Amino acid sequence: MTEHMRRHESDHEVPWSLPIVVRRSKTNIARHIDVVEATARAVVAFLDDPRSQPEGEWHEAVEYWRDGAIRKVVRRGDGQKLEDARALGCVEVTFGGTDDFGPAEAFVFPPGPVEPLPKELKKLQVGGTEFPDEGGTSVTADMAVVTIELSPLVTLTTGKAAAQCGHGAQLAYEQMPAEVRDQWRASDFSLRVVTPTKPEWAAGNRPVSVVDAGFTEVDGPTETVRAWW
Repeated sequence: MTEHMRRHESDHEVPWSLPIVVRRSKTNIARHIDVVEATARAVVAFLDDPRSQPEGEWHEAVEYWRDGAIRKVVRRGDGQKLEDARALGCVEVTFGGTDDFGPAEAFVFPPGPVEPLPKELKKLQVGGTEFPDEGGTSVTADMAVVTIELSPLVTLTTGKAAAQCGHGAQLAYEQMPAEVRDQWRASDFSLRVVTPTKPEWAAGNRPVSVVDAGFTEVDGPTETVRAWW
């Protein structure tokens, strides 16, 4: 069964989102692909965190957010502003890096209304989430439990691609059999993000499909991501 991003015909009256922050360092910037993969891993690590589970301090907020559109907003930060936000409490994932580029760092915070945001998050910018598009994934197929495919038909900023791949990772986590989820957890949620060719995309049929509502960057309902395991 294909499950799209928007589970319900109507969203909450006040939309909720999952706040995500990626570190954008001036001196040790990460690659686009590493930021996207780190964000997708961080989303699943957040959902699997005991604080997000029943009896956890974030559980009620997570369940309310999941009952609407699974909106995610990616911001960028560094320095003291990022440290101030981290102090709110979040799940952090560091991933990737090469000789020329630093590792990607993604921080996922408990969901809440898009407005008002905690002032520590509001200070961080949504714009400018572009990272150098230098090379593909460093994760081989045999290392990844989950593969996320980005549509070759759309061009997304790093922040938008990260949010969409986060959607795909979340739906994979929610839909996969428990034994696969256990295997994925044991691998620290190993995944890879790839862009298939247009013919491969046209022929593909994956268990997870993300259709973006078209509020930002893409026009109208657009399939952006698929995922499989």
